[in-house]
Amino acid sequence: MTSKRFGIITLVMVMMASMIAACSGSSGKEPASGDSKEKVTFTYFNATAGRDINTKETRIGKILEDQTGVNWKLEHLVGDSNTKIGTFIASNDYPDVIVPDGTIDKLLDAGAFIPLNDLIDKYGPNIKRVYGPYYNLMKAEDGNIYFLPLSAVVGDYLPAPNLEQGAFWVQRRVLKEAGYPKIKTLDEYLALIRNYAKKHADEGLTGYLALTTQDRFYALTNAPMHLAGYPNDGGTIIDMKTHRATDYGDMEITKRYLKELNQLNVEGLFDKSSFVDNYDQYLAKLTSGKVLGFFDYRWQAGQALNNLQEASKQSGNDDMEYIGLPVVYDQNIKDQYIDPSSFVNNRGIGITVSAKDPVRIIKFFDNLLTDENQVLSNWGIKGETYDVDKKGRFYRTEEQIKQTGQDAFRESFGFKYFEYSWPRYGSGSTLPDGNSVGAGRQPEVARMSYTEGDKKLLKVYGVESFSQMFSAPDERPWYPAWSIPIAQGSPAQLFQQKKGDLQRKYFPRLVLSAPEQFDAIWSEYTTEFNKLDVKAYEELITKEVAKKIENPGKK
Repeated sequence: MTSKRFGIITLVMVMMASMIAACSGSSGKEPASGDSKEKVTFTYFNATAGRDINTKETRIGKILEDQTGVNWKLEHLVGDSNTKIGTFIASNDYPDVIVPDGTIDKLLDAGAFIPLNDLIDKYGPNIKRVYGPYYNLMKAEDGNIYFLPLSAVVGDYLPAPNLEQGAFWVQRRVLKEAGYPKIKTLDEYLALIRNYAKKHADEGLTGYLALTTQDRFYALTNAPMHLAGYPNDGGTIIDMKTHRATDYGDMEITKRYLKELNQLNVEGLFDKSSFVDNYDQYLAKLTSGKVLGFFDYRWQAGQALNNLQEASKQSGNDDMEYIGLPVVYDQNIKDQYIDPSSFVNNRGIGITVSAKDPVRIIKFFDNLLTDENQVLSNWGIKGETYDVDKKGRFYRTEEQIKQTGQDAFRESFGFKYFEYSWPRYGSGSTLPDGNSVGAGRQPEVARMSYTEGDKKLLKVYGVESFSQMFSAPDERPWYPAWSIPIAQGSPAQLFQQKKGDLQRKYFPRLVLSAPEQFDAIWSEYTTEFNKLDVKAYEELITKEVAKKIENPGKK
């Protein structure tokens, strides 16, 4: 064989080998090297409102792209979540990943998510570390894991120094004028509002406001269980001794709350528009400074509360800001507004059957779950958005706190996009060195965040942080019961749907009726309520609560 002929054969063989390698590398699902940093953009849909963006346009997103080569095209919900998810299902064409919030069961039933077990075993050491203790709560009936929840606590659990959950909120000026009384019962809370409204009758004030939009109706229906001394277990209360679940939709605690709202309405103190306003209108009314009180969750009313906080810092007057109070029905009731350590296993992020490259995606998820990237997602960059003292404690300066609290900065830096809706260390998690993963739970940050007005209030009530005004949570291994998966089309799910429709029909009537009509409408409502299969729902929750008590995962 001549050297020329040998060279030609060799060249052909090299070309064939290159073609084979190229083909195997472009097959889509799994890069041959397993460690490709080639730039790629995946699609991500979040079933909550927000601004659409490419993550590489943010500081955090660009750093993560430099690490992994991955950029995300984020799309957020516009309109109704059920309609949007239904469109995906009907077309069988999905974004690469979805965070579906309350519509997750629809996607699971449609087979929209791929199983993650093998991907995690091969490419997810950090995912195993973070989620391994909770696997028994994450697996579907077929043994597969189809999504990663967003609440896996890592390290020691650290309670929040400031209120993050539900409360009965009242404007600070109302407390100030009354001499800062200690308010415990609903009667005391409403008397506070009535007295202030009476003294300021010519100021166009709203005594009490409620949020009742279709997807947030629980802001109205959840209040009775909190007033009765229970945490947010959804539509049920769980007996601490028997662990039996009871739907309180027809109980006296619900009737009592609605009757109080009815009386406020008669007195002209309840905003009738509560039953027709949308979410933006609700937030706008809270921001206006004209509303004296309301019940809601801090995270849901947060935009309005933050706006008021920022305005008070600029003006030096915090009268219009709200303070959350642990209001209950009677003096002998222990409040339970603050959540215990929990694992929410019916919400999360899943990779869809349309995903272009599940391996790259699971590797991106795994990379997020390093201590370093959890610090990046929550604290940001050392020297810019946080600092570290000589003892290794993370803190933020007053200027850093102001900067990281501004929506525009949070968007451009990426906090708004990476703090929550990804595989993450759950709220209350700590790092190996004892620092809080979430900046808001770091005591040093909480103390530095307090204004002079905050400090005055805390001193008056004899506490060091606002959460200390509330009772510590009792241990509830099942918490929260609302995270128990309920199959679409099951008797329990049909009950939930029909109950919601029934309450949306009757609760406005009950609140807005003439007082003499209230009992008759309540009787009509409870008659219809008891036609529903409430027993199927209560038995399912009771059964699942028992399972969680027996095998709760990480404690």
